[in-house]
Amino acid sequence: MTTALPDLILEPLVRAALMEDLGTYGDVTTRSVIPEGTTYAAQLRARAEGVVSGMQIARLAFHLVDPSLDVRTLKEDGSTIAKGDTLMEIEGSAAAILSAERVALNFAGRLSGIATLTAACVAETEGTEARITCTRKTTPGLRMVEKQAVLHGGGFNHRFSLSDAILIKDNHIAAAGGIRPVLQAVKSNASHMIRVEIEVDTLAQLEEVLDEGGADVVLLDNMDTKTLLQAVEIANGRIVLEASGNMTLPRLAEVAATGVHYISMGALTHSATTLDLGLDF
Repeated sequence: MTTALPDLILEPLVRAALMEDLGTYGDVTTRSVIPEGTTYAAQLRARAEGVVSGMQIARLAFHLVDPSLDVRTLKEDGSTIAKGDTLMEIEGSAAAILSAERVALNFAGRLSGIATLTAACVAETEGTEARITCTRKTTPGLRMVEKQAVLHGGGFNHRFSLSDAILIKDNHIAAAGGIRPVLQAVKSNASHMIRVEIEVDTLAQLEEVLDEGGADVVLLDNMDTKTLLQAVEIANGRIVLEASGNMTLPRLAEVAATGVHYISMGALTHSATTLDLGLDF
């Protein structure tokens, strides 16, 4: 099970979402129709099967609205769930539960969708050493929690930001004057604490990278399966290989079988369908 992030890190995201939803005058519907002091017990339930993520955030949403709410998590993040499963029970002020409901469900549904898609992709790599990893194609402001959802689904994280690692893309190569000049610049300027990945589009570029040195990982961009097999043979274990571009669920098994170490998929975070969850009173 993936270790939870500290609440302190997640709280600003949840607080901002609650402020957006409550607006300038709070939940006027609930305040108008629910008598003060009304208490209730609610259940957050799955309306579809999948892998759950966002339970920690849902709990934070309820507690930020009302710290006195009794929130019991029954399915931890990363758990496989079936349709009808109760994921969380919330008891206390009915007004507080209703005010936090949408934010809690928005986070939990979105993140569970990412975890569920990731788990389906990981299943396609069974029997190989290939790891499924995400990208920086995340919702602005939500990268941290979306990448956490990828971990909940059994995937791995790529870099979190431009400051984490050096990833030399085709535009960097063009601007720097080619493979050799860009790698020579990295060897001269990069910290010894930062790993280096470089993107290649052809096998000739891969051979140039291997000859020059200076990279830890090679990103094999938009290569067909036959070319990926040739790339693995050329590299012969000398460098970590990541396949990227045009990676769809039906294609993953054959790509994983080529022997690449990682398969990166922007779709994990930009195309996941929200998992249907609901709060029942």
